[in-house]
This record gives sequence, structure tokens and C-alpha cells, in this order.
Amino acid sequence: MKQKTIKNKVELVGIGLHKGVPVKMELEPLEVDSGIVFYRSDLGVSIELKAENVIDTTMATVIAKGEAKISTIEHLLSAIHAYGIDNIRISLDNEEVPIMDGSAIGYCMLLEEAGIVAQNAPKKAIVIKKSIEIVDEKKFVRVEPSERTIFDFKIDFNHPVIRQQHYKFTFSTQAYKEEIARARTFGFLHEVNYLRSKGLAKGGDLSNCIVLDESSILNKEGLRYKEEFVRHKILDAIGDMALLGMPLLGSYISFAGSHKLNHLLTKQILSDEKAYEVVSLEDKVEEAALDYAFLHEQH
Repeated sequence: MKQKTIKNKVELVGIGLHKGVPVKMELEPLEVDSGIVFYRSDLGVSIELKAENVIDTTMATVIAKGEAKISTIEHLLSAIHAYGIDNIRISLDNEEVPIMDGSAIGYCMLLEEAGIVAQNAPKKAIVIKKSIEIVDEKKFVRVEPSERTIFDFKIDFNHPVIRQQHYKFTFSTQAYKEEIARARTFGFLHEVNYLRSKGLAKGGDLSNCIVLDESSILNKEGLRYKEEFVRHKILDAIGDMALLGMPLLGSYISFAGSHKLNHLLTKQILSDEKAYEVVSLEDKVEEAALDYAFLHEQH
């Protein structure tokens, strides 16, 4: 199992969800062991994807280095992880990743356009060795040892369209494209004015977000999946767990998890040497690693 990068440079221009301004984004190949690196082309500043570089998780995951910051990275990271890409540079000329249609499918298409190539170095992964949990009242996120990479998520909203939803997702690239990638972010109409007063959600509309009033969905096309809301939470979690710096081999379980709890979980995992082991997927010493490699090679 080799590390991967993209074959060709690709670019697009889109709108940021929270600031509502146009952003030019370029994806470029990087050498082995480079990891995922964000680059503010307007400021000339690189920001490595590391848990310690996270500065905010209020409405999105935000990383920074000095005065340079980049917001709403989770959807793009989710797609990058799903395609098994280890090394890539993401250049942006503003502070937010383009929101696309509020899901990850546009990023999937962009990565497929770029092409994906194996590199001459073994892929590494973080294997979870013991359970770690972060709790906030009734909300929690937890990782447990597992032979497969699984995301098991439950939500409970006091809204007639959402209510309780549960989805258990066993990871593979193809399954991600079919079951998770098209799930859109969502928000409530009564929150919009508040968010905009805080300088957020300025680029949000019915083309890039599921919007709900007190009793229904305002999007005329309806939902893409029966459990689109909880599936989007899984999409977010996959992106947030990419802050570990390499693929996760373990089971992620959550009730009402958030960017904040995901960030605290990644920090807690990395701070406990007994919680995980870094393995090379070429060593073939881990049954889980073999499963992961097999699942990844399907795309």
C-alpha cells in the first residue's frame, strides 16, 4: 500500500460559505511524506494540517499560522481522505475553502479530474489501541479499536423533519461516494440572522445548504438521502479526523458530535502514546491495515 498524491494540478473558483466572497482554489501534487498542506497564496503562508494549528471550531474547523487562517476545511478534507490521498497542497487566495454545493461530491469530482497516483513510499496509518471518549453533557465522540474503519453516528433534533437519525458507515472509497459524499450541510432559518450578525453564513443559500424553517425543508428538490442530516455529520467527522495526520484505523462512534468535540478527540488521541500505534501498511503486520488497504484499492 503506497502513499498517494494527485497526478495533475487542478483549480476552481467558488464562494466561501461564511464570508460569502469568491475564492480561487488550486490543488497540487506534493512529494512523499509531505502530508496535507494549505497555502494562502495571497499572503505567501503555508499552514500544515496539524491538530495544534486549529484555532476555532465554532461553525467550522479553522486552522491558522500567525495572521493567516483558513476556514471550513472539513468537507474538502473528507473527500481527500476518502480518496486515500496522503500528500497534497491546497492553495487559496482567501480565508475559506469554497463551499461548492454544501457536500463533498464536487471535491470528489475535482480529485478524479486531477487523477490519483501511487508514490514510492509506504502509506502509514494510526491504529487505535484503546478507547478514548470526549463527553459534553449528553453529547460524546469516541474511538475504539476495530478491524475496520467505521463511523457510527446518531443525532436527535427537536424538528419534525430530522428527529432521531442513526447511520453506521463502514469505510471504503466507493461506499463514501455512494453513501456519504452527496450529503449537504444544513441549517435553520431562525439561526441565519444571528449567524450573519456574527459575520457568518454570508455565502449560504439554498444552492449550498439544506435550510429548515419550523416545520419543513425550504429546498424544493428535497433530500438526497433519507438520513442526509446524519450522513453529513459523518462527512464532517471524516474530515475532522484527518487532523490526526494520517488515516484512522478504528471505530468512531458519536452522539451529537461537533467540530469542537472532534478536535478535542484528535488532540486526546495524539497526546496518549498508549492510545494508538503508527503502522506502515506495507508491513502487513495488522489485519486491520490489510482490510484498510483492500478497501482503499477499490477505487
